[in-house]
This record gives sequence, C-alpha cells and structure tokens, in this order.
Amino acid sequence: MASSSRSYEVVVFGATGFTGKYTCEHIVSNLPTDLKWAVAGRSAEKLQQLVKELQSAYPDRLAPEVETASLDKSSLKKLAAKTKVLISTVGPYHLYGEAAVAACAESGTHYLDVTGESPWVLDMIKKYDSTAKSNNAIIIPQIGVESAPADLLSWSIVTHARRTLSAGIAELIFSVYDMKAAPSGGTFATAIGIFDAYPISKITEASKPWSLSAIPSPPQATASTTPLVQKLLGVRTVRDLGTLTTSLQGGADATIVHRSWSLFDSGKFYGSKFKFSPYVHVRNVFTGILVHVALAVGVLFLLLPPVRWLAKRLVFQPGQGPSRDASRNDRVEYRALATVDSEADPRDPKRITGRLAWQGSMYQLTGVFLAEAAVTLARDDEFAAKQVGGGFLTPATLGAPFLERLQKAGLKVDVRVMP
Repeated sequence: MASSSRSYEVVVFGATGFTGKYTCEHIVSNLPTDLKWAVAGRSAEKLQQLVKELQSAYPDRLAPEVETASLDKSSLKKLAAKTKVLISTVGPYHLYGEAAVAACAESGTHYLDVTGESPWVLDMIKKYDSTAKSNNAIIIPQIGVESAPADLLSWSIVTHARRTLSAGIAELIFSVYDMKAAPSGGTFATAIGIFDAYPISKITEASKPWSLSAIPSPPQATASTTPLVQKLLGVRTVRDLGTLTTSLQGGADATIVHRSWSLFDSGKFYGSKFKFSPYVHVRNVFTGILVHVALAVGVLFLLLPPVRWLAKRLVFQPGQGPSRDASRNDRVEYRALATVDSEADPRDPKRITGRLAWQGSMYQLTGVFLAEAAVTLARDDEFAAKQVGGGFLTPATLGAPFLERLQKAGLKVDVRVMP
C-alpha cells in the first residue's frame, strides 16, 4: 500500500499504558504540529480519556485521532494499513506482540517496540524477517532503554573511529555508569514471564551475544579470553571506567549491538575484530561480586515456578510503575571505552571514549526514543535503515537523523578520541 494513501504517519498502540502515555506526551509536546497521528488500544473510553488529558495539558496542540483495535492479527492488520509507523507498547511481547509484528511485516508498515525479550525477538526474526524485507517494512524491536543507548553509543563510537582514524573497533566496553530509577510492572512481568514462556535451552540460545547477528560472528570475537577469576566473580577493572560487574540488561544489549555490526556492510564498518562487552559500574570489587552473585542466584530462583508465582504478586502489576513525583530526580549515564583496531601500532592502540546521559524518568526516555524514532521513519530518508529497505533492523540503523532528534530532546552524547 502506498504511504500516501494512509491516514496517519504514526499510531501509538497501547497508548493508555505506562510507557504509552509517556510516548504520547512527547509526541504532542515536541513533535511537529502537523504530524498526523492516532492513539490506539482496546478501550475507546480509556483512549478518549487520554485524549482529554493531552488536550488539557497541551491546549495549543491538535488532539490525536482515536482508533480501537484488539490483539488479534486481523484487527491489527487493519490498523497497520492506516499508518506509516506503528509503535507498540503492549507487552509482555512474548504474550501479546506477535500479531502486531506480523501485521506490519505484511502491510509494509514500519514497526517499533520496547521489548527486552531476546528469545521472542529471535523467534520474530525467524518468522517475519523475509516477509518484512519483501514489503519494505522496517521492524525495530528493543528501541527503548533496552537497547537503544548501547546501540546508539556503540554506533557513534564506531562512526567516530572511521571518520577520524579510518579504522574499526576491536573491543567496545560499555557500562551503565550511573542510574537512579525504579522498574515498572511491565518490566517485572516480562522478566518473570520469560521463564514461563520458554525452556531454559531457548533462553540460553537467545542470550548468546551473537544470537541475532545476520551473518556469522568473527572467530576472534567469539573466542573466550575472559580470565577464570573474572568468570567466577564477575568483576573487571578497566582504566578510565573503574570497577565493572555483570549487567542485568547486558545480554539483551549485546544481541542488538552485534546485529548492528552485521547490518553495516556485513561487519566491515564496525571491524572484523569487533566485540561488545557490557557491564554495570560499581563502587568497589566487593560490591561487584555481590551484584554478580545476586544476579546468578536470582536467575536460579526464577527457574522455580513457585518463586515466579510469588514474585508476580509482590511487585507492580503491568500498566503500573513509579509515580511522576518519584521519578522526577531519576537519571542515567552510560559510558563506553573502545580500543581501535590499529594495524599501524598494535602495541599502543588508540582509544575512544563515549558518554550518553539523560536527566529524568527512564520511562520518559523510552517514550522519547519511540516518538523520535517514529518521526524519523515517517519523515527522514538519509539513514541506513531506508537504504537497507526493510526487515528486522536496529536503533543504530536510524543513524544521525535519529541521534540529532534525540539530542534536541535532551539526550546528552559525547564521543572523542582519548589523548
């Protein structure tokens, strides 16, 4: 279907949910006033109430249209056919997400979501990547806090290395350097539910760093060089980054960054030795060991159905989360350090440092990612995703236009070669 025949540029499906509301607020307050967009979901009453709230908060902006749609493929295909870009915030995605992906892939509609469910993403690629490619539908999962920051900062560092040093990257060490935030009910439900939905063998397969790569991984990148002590204790000390340990979201981030590696000139742009290593920054070695052990024990406990049953009743329910007041002083800062793959002087390779920071709610940041990615897809053309033409892509493939929009929205990004 030609995009000119579509009623909307952007539709937010799941608009009345926790993340959906943040997304709608950013659209109505920051995106172009002539944007044709709609809110969508199952309850017309809730959607109308949301529209009233948006009109009250932003009386000088045009209100979005309202579209009702259920979770079945037939209903979502009708919705997808009306818009250039569909944003889906309806999770957990392994329970409710497939119909929207299928509808967009078959309708030639661009699709965005904020899942962190690597097993589900792997399934969707296997099922719908070829269909999406044939219909020029750009499908980008994990474009929220998982895994846009890691992917965009990695791409920025690689681009800087190519532009200033004409070289690729060997290892890129990425860290969640500082964070003050509380998770929502949807995040908890997803983390717990993934163990209900998939056998441990499938979770293990999808969690491998190169599981989503579109081409085979480079042999030297997958060869294990991690010291035994680090494997056991989870702690690594890196000059200029400090003490690092196992990252809860690192596994999901690594799969997306390595898929980006495979999509840019079949790995040549990032470099044949590229490797992404994710961590979280901690104060000292003792804290790092505690975090590593706690995560390992937590995963073991979640393998037990009674533990999952109890956890579901003790945390936020889906659609709930920290209040606006509680999130007012939230913040996050990511730092990365990359070693340049230099044949000129392999004994003393240059290093590139990168920083990405946001002041405010993490869920607001996710809404910003979704909204700015949607308008980039709807209105811009000069980025890798449009050149590829379709299929399952990554946040990094939206390139400079996307990053520039995010910076205007308040995201701080800094990349430089170290002296």
